[in-house]
Order: sequence, then C-alpha cells, then structure tokens
Amino acid sequence: MKQLILSGMPDPAGLVHITGRDFHYLSHVKRLRPGAVFNALLPNGGGVQVRVLSLAGGLLTGECRFPGGPAQAGGNQGAPLPPLVLFQALPKGAKMDLIVRQAAEGGVTEIVPFISAYSVPRPEDSRGRIERWRRIIREARQQSGSGIATVVREPAAFDALLAYWEELRGKYERPAGLFFHQDPLAQGSFHEYLGKYPDVAVFAVGPEGGFSPEEVSRCMAAGFKPLTIGDTVLRAETAALYAQAVIRIILLESTLWMLKVSP
Repeated sequence: MKQLILSGMPDPAGLVHITGRDFHYLSHVKRLRPGAVFNALLPNGGGVQVRVLSLAGGLLTGECRFPGGPAQAGGNQGAPLPPLVLFQALPKGAKMDLIVRQAAEGGVTEIVPFISAYSVPRPEDSRGRIERWRRIIREARQQSGSGIATVVREPAAFDALLAYWEELRGKYERPAGLFFHQDPLAQGSFHEYLGKYPDVAVFAVGPEGGFSPEEVSRCMAAGFKPLTIGDTVLRAETAALYAQAVIRIILLESTLWMLKVSP
C-alpha cells in the first residue's frame, strides 16, 4: 500500500483515529507499531504523513505531519492532466470490477457505466454493485498512490449517456470525445484529436459485441470521434485499459511531441 485514504480530517490537535478494517490492516498486516510513519491522503485530497502514537482496543491514534506545513494539505492542486472520463458499456460477468480498478489506478477522474444495445447486464442490486466499485476504487488508489478522487456513477441508459456528454460539452471549452470502434470509420489518430490539449477527455468503450450501428451513428452525430487501437480486436476490459493508457501518455508528454511552428 502506497497510501491510506483517511475517512475523516484530523482533529484540531492534528490527530486521526483509525478503526475497523483500516486498523486491522495497519496493525495486523503492516504490523505498524508506535513510532512508525505511513503516508495517507485526506478527504480533501491533501497528502500527509501519519506517525503512530498508539494502538489499543481496536483504535490507532496517529499524529499528522503536513509536508510544507498545513497550508500544503489543501488538495491535489495543479494536476498536470485534464479530467479523464470513461464511458464504459457494462460487460458480462465481473469484468467491470477489473475495469474500475484499472481506471482508478490510472487516474481516471470519472467512470460512467452504461447499458448499450449489446450489453448483457447482470441481474443484481445496483446499489450493492456501486458500493463494491467504490470499495475497489479506494483499494486501487491506496495501492497505486493516485491523488485523483475517482468517482463512479450509477449505470445509465444510452440516451442519458449522450445527455451527460452534452452537459460536459457545455461546461468545458475544449472537450474531446473519443469512442473506440473496430470499423473503417476510425480513420483519425490520438495525436490528431488530442493535439489541442483538451480541458476534458471523454472516451467511450463498448461491450464485448462493440457498439451497434445506431449507437455509432448517434455518437458521431454527437461529436465523438471514432478510433481503433492497433489492428487486433481487444476484449472490453483490455480496450478500456489500452485507451486510458494511450490518452494519459499522450497528454502527459504533449510538450515533447507537439509540433513547433517555425518563426
């Protein structure tokens, strides 16, 4: 674990009190003892170091140390990337759990599951599914050290998905919408669509059967740009991982690859 995500802010004395599963993990798995120090993330996104003061009766009491002083613990400021939003068609079985985990590790800002024409949703309680995904996100962020507070939404119908895309287009000045489709339509490139450095990047990944012809037409009409990743057909969970990795790397390295105009 690279960092523990704290459920509450320190008290006025700068102390945190940890119980439950987090206490068990720190005391029995990590075997921390008084004097040990571990990295943690506050609910507001600020990073701290916690020095263990005591462990007794199922309660760990720790003292927060703020790198650079308390003023530096105000959140993840100055992030180098724009928000990354994944529109993910619900795949079969438990594949969505893996997609959620990998998206959180990769710093995706928001995950919007949706039901597409070729989706085969599981007949399970939606609320329980969302809670499981939130737990997976928390575990993934603790393991990876991601400072992005990844959010997962309730599964949406395709109409609601496009309505949310329109909402994002109205909110941002330079939105980029990409959808991954194994079809001759996909003639553009990542660099072409991301070259102007969008202030939000939305990427849509279909289920095992891909997008239906109607969905393709509606995505195109809504301003999404079709893309493929190489010349092979990827599984739904693999496509989501590839897509976010490519987008993230291109945006992170944009100052290195962008063409410079000669004077």
